Amino acid sequence: MILVGLVSCVPSKKMIYLQGADELSETPQAIAQNYELKIVPDDQLLITVSSKDEELLELFANSQVLGSSGSSSNIQEAIGLRVDKQGKIEVPILGEMQAAGLTRGELAKAIEAKLIEGEYLNDPTVTVQLKDFKVTVMGEVNSPGVQAISGDRVTILEALTMAGDLTPSGKRDNILVVREEGDQRVSYVVDLTSSEKVLTSPCYYLKQNDVVYVQPNKSIGVKGSATLSFVSASSSILSVIASVLSIVSMIIVLKDK
Repeated sequence: MILVGLVSCVPSKKMIYLQGADELSETPQAIAQNYELKIVPDDQLLITVSSKDEELLELFANSQVLGSSGSSSNIQEAIGLRVDKQGKIEVPILGEMQAAGLTRGELAKAIEAKLIEGEYLNDPTVTVQLKDFKVTVMGEVNSPGVQAISGDRVTILEALTMAGDLTPSGKRDNILVVREEGDQRVSYVVDLTSSEKVLTSPCYYLKQNDVVYVQPNKSIGVKGSATLSFVSASSSILSVIASVLSIVSMIIVLKDK
């Protein structure tokens, strides 16, 4: 029992998030402003055009949502526009436009400029949304799975919270984040126990299609692992030895009497 207890115990220091964050009251940390997402190939975009001009509906086939199905202007039913491998989208009326590498706001401004330049509308207001912004959280969390994000700003702490937070067996000082950057796949490690390392990490703000993996703690037995097998075997052997010694001791005591 002592052996199992020693192996199973996890120091409380390894379970506490954002250690050192109390010092931020004395030395506030500037908030990074580079969290706005860049559009990448394969993104699905919902582009909405609005205007005071009544001719808008006729111009865009009775729909304000570019890429919608039929005549519906309901964003939830819209198919959206897919960014191709070259980073371009085919915008109704306006034709092909570059999208990859731009933020949502930058693309919206570019579409507005084309609408005015082509004299389609005098006062267009364009909004661009990512329909498929999602991150995957897996491993030692209570509700692993794909998390759909409604905006374009989500922190790793928020994503883990949406996944039900880490289980007691989750390793908090070695969270792995796998990210696609251009034509490369890179990985980062985030230490949730250190406020400095979390808040300054390039993965504090997650990007579309990021994969967050929470590793199991070494002190927690995993079914089939060598550690658990050793502990189980040792416990069984010690239990048998203890039982035998108890029986022998009882026999000796009875003989003495």
